[in-house]
Amino acid sequence: MTAEHIIQNQIRVAVSQYGCTIFRANVGKVKMENGGWFDTGLPKGFPDLCGFRHSDGKMFFIEVKNAKGRLRDDQKQFATFIQKYPVLYGVARSVEEALKIVEGAS
Repeated sequence: MTAEHIIQNQIRVAVSQYGCTIFRANVGKVKMENGGWFDTGLPKGFPDLCGFRHSDGKMFFIEVKNAKGRLRDDQKQFATFIQKYPVLYGVARSVEEALKIVEGAS
């Protein structure tokens, strides 16, 4: 089974070649030298990738999962939230699925 980070990297390359700008959303916490925690500030459940199409500026959000990966509750909540807006969102397990999301055909 292909690891999610490998699928994610393949998607980043393909979507870039498709004519989009795409960003990887690094989320998590890091313990700092002073003992405090640094939080990236993105909402819980924020998708792995986001970006926009060069052709029209349409924003997209892609949650990457491998063949057996399942959405966590916070990811489901984010999906419900973001689908209220005129952006593209979807879960991709392959480059092909990611391109369908970006095309608006998911």
